[in-house]
Parts: sequence; C-alpha cells; structure tokens
Amino acid sequence: MSGNQPVDTKQSSQAQTQVGTWLADAVDALGGQTRPGQQQMAQEVTNAFETGTHLLVQAGTGTGKYLAYLVPAVDYALGNDSPVVIATATLALQTQIINRDLPRLLDTLGPSLPRTVDVALLKGRANYVCKHKLHGAATEADDESLLGSTDVTGQPLSQLGEEVVRLRNWAEDTDSGDRDDLKPGVTDEAWRQISVTARECIGASKCPFAEECFSELAREAAGKADIVVTNHAMLAIAAFEDLNLMPETDAIVIDEAHELTDRVTSAVTSHLSGPMIRNVAKQARQEASVVASDLTDAAAGLEAAFTPAPTGWFAQGLNEHQLTALESVRDETRQMMSDLKEPGAKETEDSDRQLVKNRLSEILETSELLISAGSQPKGDTVVWATRPSHFEPGQGWVEADPYSAPLLYAAPLSIAGKFRDKLLNVSTTILTSATLAVGGKFDAIVGDLGFTLNGGAKYKTLDVGSPFDYPKQGILYVAQDLPKPGPQPSALTHERLEQLLEASKGGALCLFSSRSAAKSAAEEMRRRFGDKLNILLQGESTLSGLIDEFTEDARTCLFGTLTLWQGVDVPGDALRLVTIDRIPFPRPDDPLASARSRYISQRGGNGFMAVSANHAAVRLAQGAGRLIRSTSDRGVVAILDSRLATAGYGGFLKASMPEFWATRSTEQALSSLKRLSAEI
Repeated sequence: MSGNQPVDTKQSSQAQTQVGTWLADAVDALGGQTRPGQQQMAQEVTNAFETGTHLLVQAGTGTGKYLAYLVPAVDYALGNDSPVVIATATLALQTQIINRDLPRLLDTLGPSLPRTVDVALLKGRANYVCKHKLHGAATEADDESLLGSTDVTGQPLSQLGEEVVRLRNWAEDTDSGDRDDLKPGVTDEAWRQISVTARECIGASKCPFAEECFSELAREAAGKADIVVTNHAMLAIAAFEDLNLMPETDAIVIDEAHELTDRVTSAVTSHLSGPMIRNVAKQARQEASVVASDLTDAAAGLEAAFTPAPTGWFAQGLNEHQLTALESVRDETRQMMSDLKEPGAKETEDSDRQLVKNRLSEILETSELLISAGSQPKGDTVVWATRPSHFEPGQGWVEADPYSAPLLYAAPLSIAGKFRDKLLNVSTTILTSATLAVGGKFDAIVGDLGFTLNGGAKYKTLDVGSPFDYPKQGILYVAQDLPKPGPQPSALTHERLEQLLEASKGGALCLFSSRSAAKSAAEEMRRRFGDKLNILLQGESTLSGLIDEFTEDARTCLFGTLTLWQGVDVPGDALRLVTIDRIPFPRPDDPLASARSRYISQRGGNGFMAVSANHAAVRLAQGAGRLIRSTSDRGVVAILDSRLATAGYGGFLKASMPEFWATRSTEQALSSLKRLSAEI
C-alpha cells in the first residue's frame, strides 16, 4: 500500500501544483466556474494519493466532484506503474465518465500531458457474451423451454425464445459483447443463456475461445490502461473472492460511495433454489452421462422442506428438516463431482465438463454456507427466503405464489472486516458522494467499511459543501397535519398531493416507497386532473424516455420509486416540485436490515438509529437533492410524512438533507409553488 511507503514531500508539493494548474485549465476550457469546494477536494485527493491516507469526501451537488478526482487520478496514473481504478455504483455514471467526462478532460489537457493516457472500461464477466456458451456449451434451459412452440416457419413463439433468437443473432455480430450495447435489452433469463459468471467460467487455459473472449479482451485492455473504470460489484468480487479479475492497483476512487455497502453485500450474496440444482443435474447428465437422479431428488427435497417456510429472514435459524434437506443437496453434489472423475463417465470436451464442475462447485459452496449459517443464527451470515415478483407483459408486476418454493439467500452480516483486509490494507482509497455524511457525521460509513476496526488504516473525512444557496433556492415543506402513513397513500395524502400538483402546474417528481404506492397515486391523479396534467409512471416506458418527456413538457409529472430517487438530473423550470410520500425506512421484513439492527441492539447500541434511520437519511438526502441542480433552480420539496416533524428522529434525518428554508405551513408551500408556476 502506498501509505506504507515514505512520503516525498517535494514530490507531493509538485503534484499539488500540477493538479491545481490542470484543474484550472480544464475548468476554463470546459466553460465552468472556479469553485472553492472543487479546488479543495482536488488538493485533498492529490494529497491522499501521495501520502497513502484514505479519504472520505462529501461533495454536494454542483461541486464538480468528477473533475476534482479525475484530474488527480490522471496525474497519479502518469507518475506510477499501476493504474488508478475508478468504481461507480450505477451504469449511468460509469457511461458518463467513460464517454464524456474523461474524454473531454483528456482532450483539454492533451498538449500539457507527457504522454497519452489510456482508459479502459471493465465489467463483470456476466456482462459479456461467452462465446463458448454461445457455440454449444451447456445452457441453463433446454431447447423446449427456450423456444416453446413454433409457427409454420419454425420461428419461436414464446417471449423467452424470441429474445434468445434475437440475442444469438446479435451476439454473432457484436464487436464488444457487452450487454449494455444490446438495444433493446433482454431479460436476465435470456441473457444467462449466452453468459457465464466468474465462478462458472472454465478459464482461459481450457476454453477453445479464449483468444477471442470478450471478457478476457476487456481484462487485457484494463491491464495496460492508466485509468480503469469499473463498478462496485466488480471491485467487490475481485477483492473478496480472490479472483484475478482486475489489474493490481494502489489507488482506488469509489464514487457514489453511499451505495457501496449495499452493492458490495449484493455482489457477495449467494443463492440456491430447486430449479438451479435441477438445471445443473441435467447438464451433468447430458454432458458427462453421469447419473443425476439422486441430485434431482435432493432438489425436490429442498423445495419440500422450504415451501412451508414464510418469506423473510430465518432469525431463529433453520429447522432440522431444512438442514437435512440442505445436507442432502451438499452430499449429492459432492457425489456427482466425484462421479465426474470416474473412468466410466462420458469423455466430453474438457471445456464442457469444466463448466458443469464449476456450477456444481458453486452449489456445493452455497449449500455448505447455508448449513453453517442456518445452524448458527447469531453468527456472521444472514439467511433468508424470498419469492420474487416477476414482470408479465400486459399485466405488469405479478406477485409470486406464496405457496411456491422460495429462493434461499446467504449474505454477510457485515462487510467491514473484508473491506479493510482486501481493499483498505492494499490500496489507497478515495470515497466520495453528495450524501456520504449521515446526520452531519461520517460515523455510519466509517463503521460499515471497517475504517475503525483494529488494524484499520489512516483516514481523513472532508465535507466541501455545495455552491448552491439552499435556503434561498428551495423550501422544505413537511405536512405535519397528515396522519402517519400506512402501506398505501391515504385519501388525505392524495388530496394534499393534488393541491401541490395543481399549485405547481406539473413540473413535479413524485417519489414513492413502493411500486404499488406510485401506481395508486398516479392512477388517482390521472383521474382527478384528466388532460390538465401529463402524469407519467415509471415502468410504462424506458427510464430515459420518461425523463426526456418529463424535461420537454413543463406540465408533466413523473411518478416512480427508488430508481428515480438518485441519478435523475433535471435542471431548470421543468422541475419545480419534489414530493416524497413517506420516510424511506427499510422494509420491516428486510432480512439484512433486521439482522444488523438486532446485532447492534444486542450489543447495547441503538439498532433502529444505526440501521433504519441511517438508511432513511441517505435516501431522503438523495431524493431531496433532485430539486436543485443549478444555481438558478428554485422549488419545493414536500415530505408527506408527518413523522419528520413529530418523531424524535426527525432532526437527525433533516440534518442529512440540503439546508432548505423549512416550513410546516401548507399555505406557504402552495403560494410559493403558485409564484414559481405563474408563467407556466
């Protein structure tokens, strides 16, 4: 780690000067304005790279944080042998950095750079087409389930079949093999037919398509690059699972870092289900002619044991029947792996056999993890069951059958130890976001990521603020008179929402805690306003299409859920009002939030504040932050949850939000909106 090396103060000073000059040149060339917060952040990032001190930076909207870390990253990469890795949570920011921010910066600095700066984009293996799987390796579904019935020309009629045919045609011609280049996209189930995970990959040494593998080519480019752009999940998998997926680096920048804990946890979560086991058993039988009936029976036994179980966290652990079923899956998987080595097993291509072995190995590891965690409910792994809803064309989101066999999941209670050991103790790490501090403090993220554990490295926190004058540009209205919200918006909440939309004449981003609440409110507002306002609902079109339509029409309102709470950037008169239906606490049945809350409470802490309130504070800050995106923006953030005004934790939550002028007066909020919309 660079922090363990002696610091050359002269070199550090030179870097500070160079970065300051380049930042000023870039801001001037790109038509920006000098921002003290941006300059301060750039200097602190430079200092962190040079001294090996980790840095957590909260940079409010309008700071220009991308240049504040990209310029130091370019400077550091040019002077060192290893690349700087930049990791984002979302595809949108990843694309923005690769396609806009870095190219514009490098074009601007070009004449003053000592050499060309090479940039590479690196995604997880499952994001690329696997040519081995495309050209005949075992797939997760058979031809019948993929293609279903066919018409007189032999074309598939099923939706999945149609997607797979289109996908295969595209895969034969694509130059990148990148899923995000496929327009329009396909379902996850269809994509899995031509992709593999990092664990499923048979490895370049055994794959006949290794030299033309899209994922290997991307990794090769990353190995030669000065700056590598990736995502949180890729960073986590590469580090936590000891997979050789990323180039070695001693400098990492993590943007959208408020999402890091959730993204990393999701990336290292394991899952198991009956269909998953049966698919692998079938592939083993087809590819190696081994007897698969015992493993298939074990899959059925697993489903029988867990079908009666309710959805959610197994807070008391697994019962004897469930553990026995998992042990059967473990034992039969181990036996099949042994059978694959027997002389009597069908001699197939090494690559096909290896693919099956890898999938069996994943089932074995997951079943062992579930057995261990299910036997120790107060251990460091959380186990839960879920029956996910699914999307049906023409019907929308359909809830799963509550009596169906669930999917089983296992996830770490905390990522702090591994994050410290695998990242903080290896690379200087910069974490940044507009919402990194919670309640005005960095304590939550510092604890979640292991900075305060024994053996943790040196770190510094910094809040550079925002150039916006929030008290003059925005109003925070809390509807104190409304009743405590229930599962669905009440009639009084709909009435208040109608008043706000009428006063603003549209131009509203309406954020909800659930799809059903968003749909209910959108349908009710459409009924009440008719043609007076254009009400858009997330899911009825692509997100980019909805945002474009919202931006172009001042009398449009956009209703939606979590995706809209962050990343939506609509400066100007198109957005005058942001409404939030309720404080966005985790769901009461969220297994990880519940387990983490219990863990903290049992050790004398306040589990609710440490988990639920922290989660809500970040989400509220993100949602409210949609309103003011430039120095000329004006508007109102309306919280339709009286608890923000009446509950003891209200002050903590508001401390995480932009410092708008606050009111509980409905009349004041409505009159302000009427003034803003007077010329609409």
